[in-house]
Amino acid sequence: MTTTPPAPVGPAGAVDPVVVGLVTNRLHSLLDETQAALVNTAFSPVVRESLDLACAVFDSRGEMIGQSSGGTPGHINAMATGMQHIVAKYPPGVLADGDVLITNDPWMTAGQINDITVATPVFRGGALVAWFASCCHSPDIGGRILSAAATEVFEEGLRLPVLKLRSAAGPNETLEELIRANVRTPDETMGDIYAQVAANQVGARSLGRMMDEFGLDSIDAVAAEIMLRSEKALRTALRALRDGRYESRMTSDGFNGEPIDLAVAVTIDGDHIDIDYAGSSPQSPHGVNVVLNYTRAYTSFAIKAALAPEVPHNAGSFRPVRVSAPRGSVLNCIDPAPVASRHLVGHFLPSLLFDALRPAVPQGLPATSSDALWMTVWRGADMAETHPFTLTVFGAGGVGGRPGKDGLNTTGFPTGVRAAPTEVLETLTPLVQLQRELRPDSGGPGEYRGGLGQVVRVGRRGEHGWTVNANIDRIENPAPGALGGLPGGPGEFTDSATQERLPRKQLVRLGSDSVVRLRFPGGGGYGDPKARPVERVLDDVVNGYVTCEAARERYGVHIEYVGDPDALVRPPESYRVVRARG
Repeated sequence: MTTTPPAPVGPAGAVDPVVVGLVTNRLHSLLDETQAALVNTAFSPVVRESLDLACAVFDSRGEMIGQSSGGTPGHINAMATGMQHIVAKYPPGVLADGDVLITNDPWMTAGQINDITVATPVFRGGALVAWFASCCHSPDIGGRILSAAATEVFEEGLRLPVLKLRSAAGPNETLEELIRANVRTPDETMGDIYAQVAANQVGARSLGRMMDEFGLDSIDAVAAEIMLRSEKALRTALRALRDGRYESRMTSDGFNGEPIDLAVAVTIDGDHIDIDYAGSSPQSPHGVNVVLNYTRAYTSFAIKAALAPEVPHNAGSFRPVRVSAPRGSVLNCIDPAPVASRHLVGHFLPSLLFDALRPAVPQGLPATSSDALWMTVWRGADMAETHPFTLTVFGAGGVGGRPGKDGLNTTGFPTGVRAAPTEVLETLTPLVQLQRELRPDSGGPGEYRGGLGQVVRVGRRGEHGWTVNANIDRIENPAPGALGGLPGGPGEFTDSATQERLPRKQLVRLGSDSVVRLRFPGGGGYGDPKARPVERVLDDVVNGYVTCEAARERYGVHIEYVGDPDALVRPPESYRVVRARG
């Protein structure tokens, strides 16, 4: 028995709502298939393990219809607006089936040289009907090892305008040779690019089968309805809020003792919202600057996460949100400003916006998180090094306490990037993670405690020197609490033997016997710590999240350990509450 799919477009041009629902779900499924293909064929742990990537499908005009389940906001949202540059450079009339485009221009896409976007037009009956694209963090793109030390974008690596990577005739071998000659990890860098190409092809084939099944010659009409539904849903959420102007300020560590001030004014007016970053610091002479595309990416993510997290994410969810930042400011820097470590400022924007919007959102919003993802780039390249290596490693601190819930421990918010397993890092390189554990007392005290950071100590095997660039923040400016909550613990980056603080966001040379210690920051607490139930404080002490001293000093609960002082395993009955508050 065969069934006939519903007609996609009715006699009056209206799109069948059943088809819209079916296509929406099918697109979601095939995008997850696309991401799986990318992850499973990628060469570098940055993509394969940490998922520093995004996959999306676009209509024929380059408007984003949907994204895969994974992916970072900085990639997916920047790619969503960046596709307009790609489509403008290569309109349908100059493209053919088999073409694949590539760019890493920071001002067009994801804001740093290391993020490479690969876009594939999809043809049906000779007409361009859609695009598949992905954006991935490359393990290396030449120039300086990724840091904030550059003073111009030209120092940060190989910059690719929108170019044809492949055509129906085959690969652009000259371009591939150029990329290989300019990066420290030619096989991994090109292997990831090949994986992006393959993943787009997987998506295109699945889209073709879906269009056959539903009898579609074009997806533009269905795509327009999908986007319209998301737009309407976000506008409905905005109308439920009290109109007004809401402001906040925040400070990041910046570079070499020069902090970066961030300011925002959020204006809610009916079913649209205006976000203005006037008052933020001017652009920096160092590589912590943010392009406007990336500013828009994390702003739109924060608005949707705060107001309508369940709404499907596509171009429609951008439409009610207007973002502006003064030209030449740190959030709208001017080419050729250095931008390699732009995430160390851009990742602060969701917490900044949550703080501003907290009075307007009835259900409440989390306290400030550790925010900026900690990215360390390790390099072993002495002349005697048998197998030179360059490895990018990600790690996260704690998320801020939430209304009704504690913050998440060591979770990459707002980015979502994962930390690679220790076994993977130690298999690929001579690095050894000597310690990797939760950091007690790092979560900001509150009725709902901030998430904990972690402690990681790294050494290496062998007798050669090595280097590290620690692109990190919240050393000088820990995450503040909310509604009476206390700040999370600040981060630390030190020599494990001497406890001496090491320079951040720039190259640090290490001896063969050096051990580096990273103490990740915690999230801010939410609500008065003295309002936290005594049994919850006791649980925290039993689990090793809070020490007895901190329970007494910060929560007002005196807890004593009464078990074997040499015991490694300390069950709940080993503790007792000596005196509760009151």
